[in-house]
Amino acid sequence: GPAHLFRLAGKCFSFVESTYKYEFCPFHNVTQHEQTFRWNAYSGILGIWHEWEIDNNTFVGMWMREGDSCETKSRQTKVHLVCGKSSKLAYVSEPSTCVYSLTFETPLVCHPHSLLVYPTLTEALQRKWDEAEQFLSDELITDQGYKKILKEIFEKAGLLKATEEKEVEKQTKKTSLEFETVEKCSKEYKQLSEEIKNLKDLLSQHGIAYKGNPGE
Repeated sequence: GPAHLFRLAGKCFSFVESTYKYEFCPFHNVTQHEQTFRWNAYSGILGIWHEWEIDNNTFVGMWMREGDSCETKSRQTKVHLVCGKSSKLAYVSEPSTCVYSLTFETPLVCHPHSLLVYPTLTEALQRKWDEAEQFLSDELITDQGYKKILKEIFEKAGLLKATEEKEVEKQTKKTSLEFETVEKCSKEYKQLSEEIKNLKDLLSQHGIAYKGNPGE
């Protein structure tokens, strides 16, 4: 990720809300400690540094996953990075059960280019990205194919992790009709058109009336 953010490594930032104290240690973990005298007060891990959240080719947050177990899953936290005068935890919420959302303010992300993904990549991966841009511009790949290449680039750079779930997703996608290139899409369209024509001819031969919407 962005090298200038590594200076946050080894530091921890806390935020107290109600009876809970949250602690965010960038590139390490997020913890929660119940500030009560109850004998079974909760103190545990809400997530361990896992991968970046990338949107519109920009780093927008950090995912802390595989925290303490919570019913059938593990606790996880998304840390949103926003510009601020000083580095501090500004807000904590739990949008869904055992999935937490933290807002971390820091002057390190105030520059408009501070969270761009492209400059953090190796020259080889930058070339691959440039190539993908050219292919998209020349209409040799679809938007979907372009996004897939970018995702692979981010995974190779270690910014995103290819989880087992994603692997299962890949296998499922192989069996579904998805077209990464315009050529594949055109080929499939041609085959389907021929198949429809053959079916129509077959219906005509047997004197079966066919009423269909030409646009279908």
